[in-house]
Amino acid sequence: MTQAEALTILKTGANVFLTGEPGSGKSYTINQYVTYLKEHGISHAITASTGIAATHIGGMTIHSWSGVGIRDRLSEYELDMLAQKEYVVKRIQKTSVLIIDEISMLSNTMLDTIDSVCRAVRGKDESFGGLQIIFVGDFFQLPPIQRRMQMDPNDIFDESEIPTFFAFNSKAWEQAAPVVCYLSEQHRQSDDDLLQILTTLRNGERLFEAHEFLTERIHKDRTRLPPVTKLYSHNYDVDTLNGGELTKLPGFTKKYEMTTTGNKALIENLKKGCLSPEVLELKVGAKVMFTKNNPTEKYMNGTLGEIIEFKNTTPVVKTHNGELIEVEEMEWTVEEDGKVKARLAQIPLRLAWAITIHKSQGMSLDGAIMDLSRVFEYGQGYVALSRVRTLKGIYLLGFNERALEVHPQILMQDGVFRDASDIAEDLFGKMTNEELNQMHVNFILACGGSVKARTVMGEDSFGTTKVSTVTITYDLLNEGFSVEEIIKKRGMVFGTILSHIEKILENPAEHPLKRSIEQSFDKKLLKNIAAIHKLFNRQGALGSLKSAYDAGGGKYSYDEIKVARLLYKK
Repeated sequence: MTQAEALTILKTGANVFLTGEPGSGKSYTINQYVTYLKEHGISHAITASTGIAATHIGGMTIHSWSGVGIRDRLSEYELDMLAQKEYVVKRIQKTSVLIIDEISMLSNTMLDTIDSVCRAVRGKDESFGGLQIIFVGDFFQLPPIQRRMQMDPNDIFDESEIPTFFAFNSKAWEQAAPVVCYLSEQHRQSDDDLLQILTTLRNGERLFEAHEFLTERIHKDRTRLPPVTKLYSHNYDVDTLNGGELTKLPGFTKKYEMTTTGNKALIENLKKGCLSPEVLELKVGAKVMFTKNNPTEKYMNGTLGEIIEFKNTTPVVKTHNGELIEVEEMEWTVEEDGKVKARLAQIPLRLAWAITIHKSQGMSLDGAIMDLSRVFEYGQGYVALSRVRTLKGIYLLGFNERALEVHPQILMQDGVFRDASDIAEDLFGKMTNEELNQMHVNFILACGGSVKARTVMGEDSFGTTKVSTVTITYDLLNEGFSVEEIIKKRGMVFGTILSHIEKILENPAEHPLKRSIEQSFDKKLLKNIAAIHKLFNRQGALGSLKSAYDAGGGKYSYDEIKVARLLYKK
């Protein structure tokens, strides 16, 4: 199934299990759907099974969202008490669409508990209290965390005792009856040999071929390995290597401390999921990995490089493809109803001589050194191998047989999912555009959304003209809305709207503004503009946000500096 076909099904309001191989575009498709929901004013919740996954998608853990916390079972009394907590009730009742990412790592008991909470809070004895529920993930990835804590490396699968810890074994999954959308496109791996290996592992057949390919990638001479990240199965190995390599480097150490604002509990979840540490220590020569996507600055989560210098306090990274990037502080946020509930800021880097396989999930790497000889759970080897784009980018130090295995039940279930996806593709493919359009309209209205809202995701379902997200911001500016009002209206953060304005100012002929941009900003943000511009003039160039912040002695906020830079004329 293509991404476009899956998106059409999501818009109908059907419960969906969105799956596919790594690199098939699951996150991209969900991001498109979230944009669609925002444009039509539909309240939604973006959650994930782990803190790391939640941070990647800008949401919160499903445990935090539901109020369940670390418990995977609730007594009737506990459920009743939880259903009376105001913040839980408000959050769940106002939601129309619930998205749960990395569903493979959520246990069946936890999913049943979340279902019970939604039913109790919403007062409806329907699947998840009547919410549209969207499961996202790939069961060939890491299994539920509760199960991993109990797993024996020598576990032998017994078909007479089929395990039930996977989410699809839950009553909640059965009653939700999600439409399976199995994405078939591939956007990560560009190497036929590696794709063949991954397909072989997913089929559980002809593993000797994968064994032969991988044996050829074993490097016995460890003194001649390339400068790429090492993937290990244990935290101890990662911490030991990164700490030791940093100590070996000459010169001084630069420290960057994380700053936070907002709800304390959500901040703690952000910290757990953020791959940049609370205290980041760097030296010239340090191997680093970017921990956030920033296409404008030409880096992505997983991009590798090396610290070559510090400009004032700003680290400069030379990436493996030769790009020189002055790395400014970035933000990780948790948003709800268009409002930022928690925020942390840190340099989007981490030491990258090594990283755990678990933390690499969701990344795309150009190359990686892997020691799979101590892999102890199903799916761990598959996750490590699927992080890399080409077979030539894989440098093995060794592997054991478990590294080539995925859970036997998943092998069986995958066939069921593929068949279900084919049926769904055929069923929805037979519907006329008029029928699908009406289903889309009905769902929007049922959620209290606006049918007339403009979409930013390609040709929409209602035959209206497609407009870009930048053009929508431009139109609102010309209609007299302030930046603060646009942020609230569009459910976006300040930085996103500011980037739209930057693009508008780059093409004044295409976007002729009826009034000056200055008139659109809050007066508080403009109060210190002249002083900040003098600061820029003394520096001789704009420099980085961090250098301007430091040069100003911390008197001016990052938002003020961003606005000043936007309005600065050399």
